[in-house]
Amino acid sequence: MEFSELIRTRQAQAELLSGPEAPALRGTLCITDHHLLLSPGPQATDLWLLLLRSVDSIEKRVAGNSGTITLRCKDLRVLQLRVEGVEATRDIARSIEGLRLGDAPHFHALESYCKRVALETDAWRLSEVNEDFSLCPSYPRAVIVPRAVDDTALARSARFRQGGRFPVLSYYHARSGTALLRSSQPLIGPQKLRCAEDEKLLQAVLTGARPGARGFIVDTRSAQTAKQARMTGGGTESKAAYPGWKRLHRPLERGRPLQDSFVRLVEACGDLEQSMDQWLSRLESCRWLAHVQKALSTACLAAQGMEREGACVLVHGAEGMDSTLLVTSLAQLILDPLSRTMAGFQELVEREWIQAGHPFQLRCAHSAFSHAHPKHEAPTFLLFLDCVWQLGRQFPLSLEFGEGLLLALFEHAYASPFGTFLCNSEKERCLCEVRTQTHSLWSGLNQSREQRKLRNPLYVLNPLAIWPSVEPQSLRLWQGLFLRQTRPPEHSEAMWEKVWQIVTEEEKTEDSPPVVSASEPQP
Repeated sequence: MEFSELIRTRQAQAELLSGPEAPALRGTLCITDHHLLLSPGPQATDLWLLLLRSVDSIEKRVAGNSGTITLRCKDLRVLQLRVEGVEATRDIARSIEGLRLGDAPHFHALESYCKRVALETDAWRLSEVNEDFSLCPSYPRAVIVPRAVDDTALARSARFRQGGRFPVLSYYHARSGTALLRSSQPLIGPQKLRCAEDEKLLQAVLTGARPGARGFIVDTRSAQTAKQARMTGGGTESKAAYPGWKRLHRPLERGRPLQDSFVRLVEACGDLEQSMDQWLSRLESCRWLAHVQKALSTACLAAQGMEREGACVLVHGAEGMDSTLLVTSLAQLILDPLSRTMAGFQELVEREWIQAGHPFQLRCAHSAFSHAHPKHEAPTFLLFLDCVWQLGRQFPLSLEFGEGLLLALFEHAYASPFGTFLCNSEKERCLCEVRTQTHSLWSGLNQSREQRKLRNPLYVLNPLAIWPSVEPQSLRLWQGLFLRQTRPPEHSEAMWEKVWQIVTEEEKTEDSPPVVSASEPQP
């Protein structure tokens, strides 16, 4: 839904009363996506303007052939609009009510995805065990879990996982009947503790999959790092406690090393005085493309385990809020054609990053130019967007969206007038009333005037998995982002528009009836 769909009528004749001493202002009242405007006439120089989000409450009264709308604003002003026409009064009141709350909706992605899973299998259910966020402060209120595991067992499993992030469903692969899950590390500790409920949960995953299914645990830490984590209370799953599951270690950088790599890359891209040899040396030494390669390679490993091995896959690192989400979201893009559509990709970001608890407020507090780099900052989400860009470059027809959407998401993750990327978790967004006090980024991006810049005109639905090449020669620097200061985007935007024109003209030609010449016989 777009903001424009909430507007029931665009304009009406009205009179504004802004106070007992202020003179009445008559004219044409207009409603836009974000403002109310009152123009006294075509020759008037003064235009009354009101931001719709400043409206705190709204009342309407209808009498005779007109009505009165009372707007009580957050800055304590009380405004009255006398509108001509009963229907116009009601339509304007409803439009203001919807637009002031940002009701052009925030996603309920998890619930929607659970309904789609239910069409394929009854092995999973939506649990509200975390309804008050007491079990896991970084999880949403509801999570998708095996139907055979009750909420009591989930609560005990949560106490055995760092931060309470017990294993939950990330993606169900219908073709193979297998599942992709994510969690945080188990709290084994030096005593090698066990949790029967946690073991039962992962066993239920295999039981609910196809007969004889096995599982892979993809740990995004090195074996040595996972072993050292036991000394501080963490660790990883043992073979004896989790039969049927095989552990694989694929270390991915996070935190300060990833941030430093980002900073060095931006510095190298901004240096216009260096030679070609110096540029290539700095590009290699910053290791950003190496991070891209490892992320895509690990995602391919998880996807291959499901698609080709018929295995369930659990992904986790330590906290399960960074590299874990990177791998699970990329694996879905590789396997799931729906995730490669415009709507599906937006749902994927909402479900696998925002609702899954990636701490955007902490990770994206500063970008590459700030001299302050706290240890909690890391461009993990940017690394994800870069990997998606690599997929789009290698499979130019398979993604319904283009570079424009990826650039928009990068920009809004670091600074945005919308509320989608605010806070660090669903719990914080509920406490701050983000859903009701801000507008959704998705509604802004889905407006028709934005679609031409964001959609891929060459998109063709590809029902198959897309397997990217992760060889160094196959990966490219994302010039549209990292060289945006030295290479203005006008040329790429002009080429993008030219492609749209060519595609549009071809569609018109295909849809037009054939031209019959005068010399041809008529039917």
